[in-house]
Amino acid sequence: MNSRQPIPVVVLAGFLGSGKTTVLNHLLAHRAGTRIGVVVNDFGSIEIDAMSVAGQVGDSMVSLGGGCLCCAVDGSELDAYLEKLAAPEHRIDVIVIEASGLAEPQEMIRMLVASENPAIRYGGMVEVVDAAEFDATRSRHPETDRHLAVADLVVLNKTDRVDADERARIEGLLATLCAPGIPVVGADHGRIDPELLFDRRPWTETRGQLSFEDLLAEAEDHGHDHSAHAHAAYESVEFASEQALSPRRFIDFLDRRPAGLYRIKGFVHFGVPGHDEKYEVHAVGRFLRFSPQPWGRGEPRSSQLVLIGSGTDGPGLLRELGACREEAPHELGPESMWGVLRYVAQPARPARPEAETADAEADAPTRAEPAPEPDAEYEYGYEPEV
Repeated sequence: MNSRQPIPVVVLAGFLGSGKTTVLNHLLAHRAGTRIGVVVNDFGSIEIDAMSVAGQVGDSMVSLGGGCLCCAVDGSELDAYLEKLAAPEHRIDVIVIEASGLAEPQEMIRMLVASENPAIRYGGMVEVVDAAEFDATRSRHPETDRHLAVADLVVLNKTDRVDADERARIEGLLATLCAPGIPVVGADHGRIDPELLFDRRPWTETRGQLSFEDLLAEAEDHGHDHSAHAHAAYESVEFASEQALSPRRFIDFLDRRPAGLYRIKGFVHFGVPGHDEKYEVHAVGRFLRFSPQPWGRGEPRSSQLVLIGSGTDGPGLLRELGACREEAPHELGPESMWGVLRYVAQPARPARPEAETADAEADAPTRAEPAPEPDAEYEYGYEPEV
């Protein structure tokens, strides 16, 4: 198995005219050195010419400049092409699925969080909404409300086409249609900061000439007020602690994470006896997953987290995380980790031969009642709705 971290898979959804294709092309044009794998139903939705096609890479796959790849697939091929894009030789950093024509967002989310492919992980569902046509879209597509209910981030696009009162009205409606705390980011012409969705890599492959992205950045640097750029719409807060964190208090913090906090990434040291691994934490919207990993040789036991959101109280978040520090982790019992462990993905159980299964069932003690089914939302890393 490859030692790289799993590749986040972001689902980009929205109805015709919402601007999701514009958002996608904006991400491709402002990705810096990040290698993006794009999955679409039709190549027509990607500005391939503008991204300098480098040529065909097998069936239904083209290479975009700078190591990006694009696949045109139908719903039945999605799993197979995700596996192809995640192959180590492509060195893809993030995969973006433009959901139109492939599957309902709910089904795509279910497929990704239940995937047994260790090379990928769910990276969030982004719903793009047209501010100027919001009421008309809901009227034409009643399933809009269903999509908003499962979104991890909402991009309210075309805000330049509505006044402040209308925008406030729509944002109020979105607050009732989305799950509690889901961030709503305003945008015009699909311009959102890529850092909201993935970590951008710096350019490292330029060979004596300006890259396409260098030229874009140079053009934008002249005469622009950077406070108006997309990155002004979100805040990033970093937390570090050499002291272990209390698993119970940290889970309480995650359960109460405020509206607008979209991504949490990093790793945590709990130091509880029997659970001394490094726990990588990945939260996007309501989705939460812990991945225990061994510490590197000589790596200091510590916690490092980055929190990304919009309209959040940075100093307040740091105070709350500071209150999670635990002075005596070695005195905590194993039950203190139960809240964390329910968000750890369980490895798939290998199938047993029928004869062995029959023998095991014959030897097993009878139960008065069947064992309860696991909570599907906990099993896949979602918090249950209350």
